[in-house]
Amino acid sequence: MASRFEQWDVVSSVGLTALVVAAGRAVDTHRADSLINDPYAESFVAAANPPKALPTRPTSPKDDSEDETWQMMSGYMGTRTRFFDEFFAAAGERGIRQVVVLAAGLDTRAQRLDWPEGTVLFEVDQELMIRFKDEVLDAEGATARCDRRTVRVDLRDDWPAALEAAGFDPTAPTAWLTEGLLPYLPPEAQDALMRAIDERSAPGSEWAIEDFTNIGQQLADPAFRRIAANIGVDMTQLIYTDERPDPAAWLRDRGWTTDVSVAIEVAKSYGRELDTLTQRLNGQSFLVVARKP
Repeated sequence: MASRFEQWDVVSSVGLTALVVAAGRAVDTHRADSLINDPYAESFVAAANPPKALPTRPTSPKDDSEDETWQMMSGYMGTRTRFFDEFFAAAGERGIRQVVVLAAGLDTRAQRLDWPEGTVLFEVDQELMIRFKDEVLDAEGATARCDRRTVRVDLRDDWPAALEAAGFDPTAPTAWLTEGLLPYLPPEAQDALMRAIDERSAPGSEWAIEDFTNIGQQLADPAFRRIAANIGVDMTQLIYTDERPDPAAWLRDRGWTTDVSVAIEVAKSYGRELDTLTQRLNGQSFLVVARKP
């Protein structure tokens, strides 16, 4: 589907943030206290050849500011990735066989998680992102452990129509994921996205959301600005700080039940103590699981 909107590859704009997240997963994979195993994350970084080198292993970086960056990235990315991995495992145990990952980026859950027989997983993202990911996964010989279907559409276009054209069944319970997505949307776009998901969620559907409550404070924090400079991304040009409804409250108003966890406490439940900087910048993010009766 052609898009009316700006497109980006994996080394520019929002695409580069997906690569940074993959680097964080790669570092966590190689940590002694790893919470996840993503055998493909390192390959994405190597294949992309980003403008600024991104580490993929917990070796000693060349200066303290880089050490600060990747300690934070891997600590938090490992925590949130593990949380959402467990969300999908639990949804599968409850009989859900339809999965949608919005703004999937370089997500590899289709390849690295064990899925119940009959699971159909839809990955929604821009054409260039999916093309790059598929090229790397093909080179690695990676195979999906479910019926993986890519939906190559911008979320600012008519993505619900593209999703249904790919075989999505709105009458079947669905496990939705919006991970690392909402801050990149203006309030009106977030509202439209959430309404579209709600309208296409059959009873028994579940939805996992990463919600940042203090994103404006993060962007203004000198440490965050230094980290963004190390990575090579001007987050102030990508993130929206406008006031918006709380996603969990929004869903409860529409009949969903919600469980809200704070990232710091989630990390502790995995035996991981997030460092002071991570606690300040990411530790207060909320990891939400909602269920539609």
